[in-house]
Amino acid sequence: MRARTMSARVKRQSGENRLVHWLVAVSTFALVFSGFGQMPMYARYGIADLPGMGWAADYHLTLTIHYVAGAVLLFAVVLHVASALATRRTAILPRRGDLAESARIIAAMLGRGEEPPSHKYLAEQRIAYAFIGVNLLVVVATGVVKVIKNLPGVDLPALAVFAATSLHNAAAMLIVVGIVGHLAAFAVKANRQLLPAMIDGTVDRSYAEERHSLWYEELAAADREPSERRSE
Repeated sequence: MRARTMSARVKRQSGENRLVHWLVAVSTFALVFSGFGQMPMYARYGIADLPGMGWAADYHLTLTIHYVAGAVLLFAVVLHVASALATRRTAILPRRGDLAESARIIAAMLGRGEEPPSHKYLAEQRIAYAFIGVNLLVVVATGVVKVIKNLPGVDLPALAVFAATSLHNAAAMLIVVGIVGHLAAFAVKANRQLLPAMIDGTVDRSYAEERHSLWYEELAAADREPSERRSE
């Protein structure tokens, strides 16, 4: 029997992955914005004087936004970790040699050599995932400590509060750096092919075959298997 006709697009991200991605993206943006509002920076530097931005200087409002966004981020992180453990998805986790492979990919983008064959995620994507992911976990954990500290009747040691606050702020700044790097990656034309995957979950098949050849071979093998079984 003839093999099935292969679609022009390949499924790359599940609905759950996309949900987690956008929950993390929106909540992180809200956390960063409201976090700066707690300092307070918007009144000090005149941002609150801009048309429609007066609310940014309202401490209680930005605190509420921070708490709500923090709860959304916590939910997204728990959902992602629980799902990854249940399904044993490991494709996005860093691997030995990722730094060297990432250097080769970047060199290829600059016209020096060719990209090495890649799996579902490029080496730098796995590194970025670990970098941002670890800092998100630190932000969530220290944020929980800071919330507990504000509960009535709770008196945490000053050193614990200072450590939690320092780690919270440092991780938040590193997340901002990671996000800037993540967005800057799309300045490279080849990377823009990945954008639709976070909207409809798919990428162009020819792109997958060319740039993620190891992953594409797995997809092609899985696509052939049902047809081979029917022909037996």
